[in-house]
Amino acid sequence: MTAREVPTYCRICEPLCGLIATVENDRVVRLRPDRQHPLSQGFACPKGIAFTEVQNDPDRVLYPLRRIANGGFERVTWEVALDEIGARLRAILGEHGRESLGWYFGNPSTFSYSHTLWLLGFQLAAGLRHVYSAGSQDVNNRFVASELLYGSLTSVPVPDLDRTDFLLMIGANPVVSHGSVVSAPRIRDRLTGITKRGGRVVVVDPRRTETARLFDHVGVRPDTDAWLLAALLQVIFAERLEDAAALRDQAAGVAELRSAVARFTPELTAPVTGVDPDVVRALARDLAAARRAAVYGRTGTCLGRHATLVAFLIDALAVVTGNLDRPGGSVFGRELAAVSQLNARLRLLGYDQKRSRVGDFPDVLGTFPATIMAKEITTPGPGRLRALFTSAGNPVLSVPNGDELSAALRQLDLFVSIDLYLNDTNRTADYVLPATTFLERDDAPLPFTGLAPIPYAQYTEPVVRPYGEARQEWEIIDAIASRIGVQPFAFGPARPGGRALSALRRRLPGGGAGLRVRPRLLLDLALRTGPYGDLFGLRRGGLSLAELRRHPHGLVLGEHVRTGVLRHVVRHRDRRVRLAPPQILAELHALADTPTDPGYPLRIIGMRELKSHNSWMHNAESLIARREHAARLHPKDAALAGIADGDRCRITSAHGSIEVTARLTEDLTEGTIAVPHGWGHRGGWRRATAAGGVNVNLLMSSEITDVERLAGMAHLNGVPVRVEAVTTEQI
Repeated sequence: MTAREVPTYCRICEPLCGLIATVENDRVVRLRPDRQHPLSQGFACPKGIAFTEVQNDPDRVLYPLRRIANGGFERVTWEVALDEIGARLRAILGEHGRESLGWYFGNPSTFSYSHTLWLLGFQLAAGLRHVYSAGSQDVNNRFVASELLYGSLTSVPVPDLDRTDFLLMIGANPVVSHGSVVSAPRIRDRLTGITKRGGRVVVVDPRRTETARLFDHVGVRPDTDAWLLAALLQVIFAERLEDAAALRDQAAGVAELRSAVARFTPELTAPVTGVDPDVVRALARDLAAARRAAVYGRTGTCLGRHATLVAFLIDALAVVTGNLDRPGGSVFGRELAAVSQLNARLRLLGYDQKRSRVGDFPDVLGTFPATIMAKEITTPGPGRLRALFTSAGNPVLSVPNGDELSAALRQLDLFVSIDLYLNDTNRTADYVLPATTFLERDDAPLPFTGLAPIPYAQYTEPVVRPYGEARQEWEIIDAIASRIGVQPFAFGPARPGGRALSALRRRLPGGGAGLRVRPRLLLDLALRTGPYGDLFGLRRGGLSLAELRRHPHGLVLGEHVRTGVLRHVVRHRDRRVRLAPPQILAELHALADTPTDPGYPLRIIGMRELKSHNSWMHNAESLIARREHAARLHPKDAALAGIADGDRCRITSAHGSIEVTARLTEDLTEGTIAVPHGWGHRGGWRRATAAGGVNVNLLMSSEITDVERLAGMAHLNGVPVRVEAVTTEQI
């Protein structure tokens, strides 16, 4: 059979780089960068190119599996698996109600519009309360900060990289991660473009990361970003450097914020952050004086004790310096679908609409902290989690204290996983159902256009048919729902959002009679009624699914995002950004550094690796070969512990202990140790398991008091630890 070349795009991380797949005999034999992609322009990272190995991995689960008495699995048919799951679910729900049913979805689900839509439809139609996601180990604090600032969880400003003169970047390493909560292909070129046109990039991080090596680096102690940001605001207010006109036009609560940060002088914060007061003042002045400046923070700012406060202060800096919703500043992208507008109107998912049974945490977009999932399984009483589904996730390796969760999963009455692999979480599941890869489904980047400094859209057909008996997640969700009498996205007006769907249906030829709702139909409706849509022919040149199909390499929707849109973004009644919500003022008032415990003198942070993406890319030979899982230590800290480069070391926190190889580097601030997450595999993926390493999150606490209160974020950065050499006798 003649080989064919199929344009598609990568769905591993947020740049969504264009790819060309070479297909022979209905198998993907090669992936390469798409030179015709208008934004990535022939660039793709090693992970995207290596996805051929995931696609063709002999360890992939390609048939439904059922657990047997000896702890292994046997292959069964889809009908047997789904019927048995349905029967067991009906029995559990009959005895314990729908409050006993739960779902966890991982990071890759965000890159599948159909997975996301059908999970949402199932959640709303079935009335699920136990919903958890990787967001509480990643980004939920950012959404809560947006809710407090703008009254809209999903309105997230991004740096206008191509027009800014000054970028302040905190806790982000986009040269390796390629950008997160900002969708910008070739981001390294965009960052170096700032300096080439005479601008400046400043990277604040405890580690001189791959990004920081290219630009100005300010070393900061782990988990002290809140103090540094408050100090920057203090200097700007104290020296009258704020943009008074912008504040009058855009914001409320300016005086209260000014008062709340007044005590955070650079002299007061220096012992906490390790940043010299003169450096803080110079940075604040330069930020305020820049003609066009943007402030951006990412994972390193999201996993500390004050995660929501930090995300809030990042945006507050943009507002106070007059750089919010301005060209070259922090700007708001336009979504392909009017998600924020629809959610604000229908209130399908919000913030603090319900509270968790354990810990009394507010929900964030309908999800609770994954850190408490184990306790929701093991804590007796009404509403106890008894039946759990996981999709595209491996929470045993991503939540704090994964051993607790692993043990709790064995107590479930039913545990079903939808995944590509037998991994560290689902190896104890009752059923493992095979999912398609992103090359085996159609897709459009619905969530990501709103995070793109250059508006962009692409639609991809499936590159190949599903291997084996793999099915798309939406199909599996739909089949499970039908077996308990639930229909996601039913058109009936009694359903959540049903009136809106019924109105959309009436716009279709013949009123949509006889149509079964499928993802492509909803995608087309979302595109056509969205900000760029053709409004069913009322807007000439607008988007529809048919129009996107005419551009297989993608379509740029504008040279830059529109600015001057803040009053349309903000959902508060007065249409003003709120700089002094009570929750934030309380956090600032209570902010106090924890004294260093001599027993745990160091603080541990995570770090990104170019050939790794959380836990799920570790079974690809080209990505895992010649790599080791190692801790990075500053030579002075290593010397105090008697550790040489390449030695085995033991890292101990108040919650656990791990052993790992030590690698010495002066790229770290003293007192900091960095260990990548996502290692320490057990399960059916043989290369990943053979690669060794340890689960660094065994050092982290799952206690209720250690979960950040406002967004339920896990505390994974800045945890106090000690390090010691492992002697030959101990090995």
